[in-house]
Amino acid sequence: MPEQPAAEPNTPAGNLSISLLILSIVAYNFVSYLTIGLPLAVLPGWVHEQLGFSAFWAGLVISLQYVATLLSRPHAGRYADLWGPKKVVVTGLVGCLISGLCILLAALIASPLVSLTLLCLGRLILGVGQSFTGTGTSLWGVARVGSLHIGRVISWNGIVTYGAMAIGAPLGVMIFRAGGLLWLSLVIVAICVVGIACAVPRPAVKASRARPLPFRAVLGKVAGFGAILAMGSAGFGVIATFITLFYQERGWEGAAFALSLFSGAFVGARLLFPNAINRHGGLRVASVCLAVEAAGLFLVAAAGEPWMAKAGAFLTGAGFSLVFPALGVVAVKVMPQQNQGSALATYTAFMDLSLGITGPLAGFIMTYAGVSRVYLLTALLVCVAFFCTLRLQRRQAPQAADGASD
Repeated sequence: MPEQPAAEPNTPAGNLSISLLILSIVAYNFVSYLTIGLPLAVLPGWVHEQLGFSAFWAGLVISLQYVATLLSRPHAGRYADLWGPKKVVVTGLVGCLISGLCILLAALIASPLVSLTLLCLGRLILGVGQSFTGTGTSLWGVARVGSLHIGRVISWNGIVTYGAMAIGAPLGVMIFRAGGLLWLSLVIVAICVVGIACAVPRPAVKASRARPLPFRAVLGKVAGFGAILAMGSAGFGVIATFITLFYQERGWEGAAFALSLFSGAFVGARLLFPNAINRHGGLRVASVCLAVEAAGLFLVAAAGEPWMAKAGAFLTGAGFSLVFPALGVVAVKVMPQQNQGSALATYTAFMDLSLGITGPLAGFIMTYAGVSRVYLLTALLVCVAFFCTLRLQRRQAPQAADGASD
């Protein structure tokens, strides 16, 4: 039975219907991120303590997934344009399933070297699977509810992403304590099988038959938006990675609560302002959000009391929350339909790259200048992103006026 179109968006019933339809699709991204979150807190310790490898290999097992995600993003977008998003989502879920099977085999095989090789292979495949599933669900959702709701689709995709990670890590530890890596791998496999079984029967949306633009052309059109996203993502990276060290340097307690405030503000802003991008425009929303994020980072950098750091973390989370979907709406809409998958994937890769660079670079700065300077410099970087967004906004205003006069 084919899916029914969403109700009229201008009514409460229509808004609810659209949100439920979006959730029914981005749920597959929840599955992919759950397979990431479940072993996240378990694998490093298992590699180090059970297999007997160094901390370097324990960290590499985790990092391989992020590298694979970054490198495969553009390909995920291109195949979504060529095949249609449903096939890309199912392919991504199959990748997550294979990753779970690699963990299962690693738990059963006695050789530490073979087990480590299987884990590394599984993490690489998982990275590709996540990029395919994440990109595919966004485009599938947009195809079902219309381009007017791109911002809402991207926002919900982000909510399920962080929700799955928040649930997966502690749940994975509980399962591991109860039944070891074998049980954990079986749970991952079962979740992926259910996800694939639910996705396959759903009707697909047609792929575009038009010839897509080459990657270089896509990159040229979205690079400006991606660069702003990368600068804004640095604020997310330094809060998530270094707020605990910041609290330790000050001799304070409550770093975990600061992280909870950051995460709660991030999710809460997306839930409270689902239509802000449609009403006010992506660039305007992004500029306001970057200003709030910068204010939060300045507050953390100047914090002399724990409440200031907590307030700063809260503002940073609230500000960064809508930066990704607000700029993403504009980046996708500047591309023809047959290239929107490539545009979204390429745009997202800027965030992946930013988060990959922020950790080691900020750590280097912290070693020589202290952790407070990390937040100060990041706040200044977000200010640069803010002014770049204002410049784009001014540049697009005459174009919009010309379009209206035509």
